[in-house]
Amino acid sequence: MSKQPTRRSTTLLAAAIGAVLAFGAVTQVNAQSASERSAQRRAAKESGGKAKPAENQYPNATRTSPEAKASSKGGAKLQKMMDAYDKEKFPEARAQADAIIADTGLNAYERSFAAQIGFQVAYDADDNKAAMDYLKKAIETNGLDNNSHFDRMFVLAQLQLQEDQYAESLATMDRFLNESKSTKPEHLIVKGNALYRLERYADASKVIKQAVDGSPEAKPEWLQLLMATYVENNQGAEAAKIAEQIAAKNPNDKRAQMNVAAVYSQSDMLDKAATVLEKMRAAGQFTEDKDYRQLYSTYLNLDGKEKEAANVINEGLEKGVLKPDYQAYVALAQSYYFSEQANKSIDAYKKAAPLAPDGETYLNLARVLWQEDRIPEAKEAAKQAIAKGVKKPDDAKKILALKGK
Repeated sequence: MSKQPTRRSTTLLAAAIGAVLAFGAVTQVNAQSASERSAQRRAAKESGGKAKPAENQYPNATRTSPEAKASSKGGAKLQKMMDAYDKEKFPEARAQADAIIADTGLNAYERSFAAQIGFQVAYDADDNKAAMDYLKKAIETNGLDNNSHFDRMFVLAQLQLQEDQYAESLATMDRFLNESKSTKPEHLIVKGNALYRLERYADASKVIKQAVDGSPEAKPEWLQLLMATYVENNQGAEAAKIAEQIAAKNPNDKRAQMNVAAVYSQSDMLDKAATVLEKMRAAGQFTEDKDYRQLYSTYLNLDGKEKEAANVINEGLEKGVLKPDYQAYVALAQSYYFSEQANKSIDAYKKAAPLAPDGETYLNLARVLWQEDRIPEAKEAAKQAIAKGVKKPDDAKKILALKGK
């Protein structure tokens, strides 16, 4: 007897897992707007010009905070720059900031402060390259108090991460953590993200887990990042636990449930993946083409679940959610074939073959027709296979040489 149509391996991971792995910077950059700075200055004036001293955010830092004080000469220049900034004359404010930064006769505080304003203007203008350059100048000039100095360093690391400068972001975060001695989860997670982007998954998982464990209520995106790190590091069981944790907190969140199924599939726990997906289907959550594809693909990779795969495909097609394309029809044909429903398999192959990129599907159709002793139809399918192109034309020619009309 001729060669049987072979079960094809189907991609298990749907777009859901792709979404998990597509992180940008975890923490948003915090740039102070002109209106916010004006409000702070007004509040200081209303309180007699004495703003409440800021709490030391980095009490364990190895850096000694310098005296943040402007000279009479520099103070006038800073005031002029700030007036332009507060009046939203941003090009003028940036030009004055550049002049202050370049004036080596001014002290470190004045030049660092001007670099901060240059950063704010550039960042608000979506000029991230210039914004990062200003931050580097503010840090290198070393004139800001510890709160401002380390906050600027942290913002720099985040911008580098957003700009795909992963090695640079990691270097900045290593310096930040070493000098500030911070163990705050919101700081650790940025280092973990940089390590993840650099594909240092074992190192990333340790840092991210430290951030998650150190947070009273870890953010969902932190958990997703930890899960993604485990997936990439082939730690399926750990990834599944995180996915289950996220899904349990969000029972009605479709993406969370799809992620659980995707992680189960990635970890070869296909029966669990199918269970999760079936619950979603029963709940009416299958609203996209990819939903049906993920479930029928899962069934096709489970022994003895071909009938279930066929049911899923037919439901998706009947509802108009699953696209009636080559992949759907060939999967349906295989589902019927391996569940010993030859005639239905033939019907599905007849729909799939004209949509196929080559003649291999016509050849499989010819084989099934031959097995069912439908020789004339088998020969016609073999002709179509040769015309469309197959890897082994001799297999089709054998069918054409069969006796019978």
